[in-house]
This record gives sequence, C-alpha cells and structure tokens, in this order.
Amino acid sequence: MTTIRQLIRVGHSPDPDDAFMFYALANDRIDTGDYEFTHELVDIETLNRRAFQAELELTAVSIHAYAFLHDKYALCTCGASMGDGYGPMVVARDGMTLDQLRGKTIAVPGKLTSAYLALRLCLGTDFACLEVPFDQIIPAVVAGLYKGQPVEAGLIIHEGQLTFGDHKLRLIIDLGVWWKERTGLPLPLGANAVRKDLGPKAVREIQRLLKESIEFGLSHREDALQYALRYGRDLNESQADKFVGMYVNDWTLDFGPRGREAVTEFLAQGHAAGVLPELVAPEFVL
Repeated sequence: MTTIRQLIRVGHSPDPDDAFMFYALANDRIDTGDYEFTHELVDIETLNRRAFQAELELTAVSIHAYAFLHDKYALCTCGASMGDGYGPMVVARDGMTLDQLRGKTIAVPGKLTSAYLALRLCLGTDFACLEVPFDQIIPAVVAGLYKGQPVEAGLIIHEGQLTFGDHKLRLIIDLGVWWKERTGLPLPLGANAVRKDLGPKAVREIQRLLKESIEFGLSHREDALQYALRYGRDLNESQADKFVGMYVNDWTLDFGPRGREAVTEFLAQGHAAGVLPELVAPEFVL
C-alpha cells in the first residue's frame, strides 16, 4: 500500500549559499520519510512578499520581513545567513561619505530585505531609493540608470559582495562591518521559516530534515559546492567556495545564543527607528 507523503513546498533564493544548504533535499540525498519536498528558486524579495499569503510551507525570509510574518511563520534554528563582520554593501562609481550618500538615489534589492533595514539604521533616516532585482543592481550602478531612472549608488547582496570590484565600483560601506562595530554582534540577514499551522510535530520534523540537509552539504562539500556553482552568477569555483563559507557555517547549523540575540537586537533597533511598526520578539522552533 502506497503511503501518501505530506507535500512541503520550499522557497529559497537562487544563490550559492541557499543552493548549498538545500543540496541534499533537492537531490534526494537524505531520507525525508513522510514528507515530499518540492523546490522553488525565487529572489528573496519575492519570497518575502509571497510569505504574506503563507503560500509555502518552508521558505527563506529576510529577518526584516519576518517582523511582519511572525503570526504565520516560526524561525528555524538552522538555515540562517549571518554576516559576521561582513554583509550587504553600498557601492558607487565614485567614492563618497555617508553624509553624501544620504542625498543619493540608491538601488535596493527590496524594501523588506534585511539589507534595506540595515541601511536605514546606518543612515539614520529615510532615503531616496529604487527597487531593483538584486542581480541587476551592479549593472544599474555602472550605467547610472535603471529603466530610465537615475541610480547613484547600489545596495548589493549575494555574490555581488565579491564581484563589484570587477566592475570598477567603489565600496562606500559594508553594513556587516558597521553593525559589528555598533553592537558586537553578527548581522542577521536571512533565515528559513516554517509555517506554524502545520502543527508542532511537522514543524519539528521539517526543521530536523533541513538541518540534515545542511549537515550533509558540509560533510560532502565538494559535491554540494559543484551543485551550488550553478547559481553563482559570475563566480569562479574559488569565489563560490569563499561565498558559501561566508554564509554556510556554524551560524547556519544553529543560531545559538548570540545569533538569537542578534535577531532580537536587529528587530528592536528597527522598531526603535520607526521602520517596524511593532516590537517583535522572534519565535524559534523548539
């Protein structure tokens, strides 16, 4: 008799670190028991906005977006992307100070991204921005235009953090460095969130399988890295290895006390700055 398995729809970004994390689940390298996983690779801002309708059982979300989704999703203790002394960057064709940056039009990868919230906190004020798909920000900064609108600087995430210099762009600020100097904590960027209405048993099992997938990738690094390279736009193997190492590490296996503190502090500062409408205490899967 055929057992009907519960479908778990997974959404994550088409970038090397997420691909590395989900390598085992996406390629049937671990036993998923009563659960069948399907995968959708979509940019993080699209996933953030889709999560408002709770379409996916397991989804990558920005920590910023989670503040608006905590009634629907709980954060998995594994699968985090943390910038420990590094993170999203603002780049431009020419050098400038932060005071000068405040008056520029900045291309951002979405207003629900953690990168956007970190930049709001860093600048201490709202700023003129243009939402641009993350993989089109560097070309927009180089051209100075996006769909006919001026672009004077860009907030870059994912592999752009390693490749912006190839386009002769200047680093204005690394927000992971800024946050570490401000708080002493890593900058919490993204997490995997599981839908709470699945019930405690399923939520715990889905988290367990996610952790197994991450552990499998780390213990079969070469195979997982080759898979991740498919999503490493403009990255060579050495750069992809470095990028995966930045965002798939001990923090990814477990937020731990400092990671949880970082999430709590980031959300608290977002609320204090008036960006987040309510003070949210993060809920992690037990």
